[in-house]
Amino acid sequence: MSADLELGSLELAGRVAFITGAAHGQGRSIALKLAGAGADIAAFDVAAKIEYPGYGQGTPEELRTLQAEVEALGCRALVFTGDVRDAAAVDAAVAETVAQLGGLDILLNNAGIVAYAAADEMTELEWDSMIDINLKGPFLVGRAAIPHLKASPHAVIVNNSSVMGLRGGNRLSHYVASKHGLTGLTKAWAIELAPHGVRVVSIHPTGVNTPMNDGLAALEGATAQEIAERSAGNLMPGVPWIEPEDVAELVLWLVSDRARYATGAQFVLDAGLLTS
Repeated sequence: MSADLELGSLELAGRVAFITGAAHGQGRSIALKLAGAGADIAAFDVAAKIEYPGYGQGTPEELRTLQAEVEALGCRALVFTGDVRDAAAVDAAVAETVAQLGGLDILLNNAGIVAYAAADEMTELEWDSMIDINLKGPFLVGRAAIPHLKASPHAVIVNNSSVMGLRGGNRLSHYVASKHGLTGLTKAWAIELAPHGVRVVSIHPTGVNTPMNDGLAALEGATAQEIAERSAGNLMPGVPWIEPEDVAELVLWLVSDRARYATGAQFVLDAGLLTS
């Protein structure tokens, strides 16, 4: 392996990544990490407050500053405002990405929401919103992207699931169902797309220190720290959550040629939570 690859520098040069939920949090960190390795970035985000769960999502300003930061790294960047539940918006963004950037090599299905609700009190709006954003959204984005990924010699889909895509959670039945569904979708796509050379993996972080924690805490009338402690289970001491950069490092490896035989698998980054 060359020194450049050992340092992770420009190992993604010439590749194009389409990232949903890219304005802030994990998506933003991943976009900047991949751009730092040479990838051109197409960033897609709803960039607006949505009816459910009601806390703030990314903003247009965050998308604009992300574009500037990616370009400052010497890579091209496109930004799109849209909802992953909107097939027309998704299709248009993917088509423009391919037209403007010359192809598609990496898809990161990162957009998602989380909120608490008791099973016997949950509304249909809450259930449908969770399933549609966290599971139908990745399907719609994948449907648009897969024909283009099949043409790439380095094609990878990374689905951002959760530790809750591998276990249960209290007052999280809609979230757990959506994330288990995404884990299953990953396995099914890996089988279907392997003959085309497209790798598909899922990642399963524990709680991550992102603005979503603050939104969730506000809904619960708690602090972000209290929310983290409520679902405590990380084995590593003093780690209520991990940082977006930790997730970005994992994704960089997964989309690189260093992980060329990784497909159909679930990659856990949980500070030991699932061991307990």
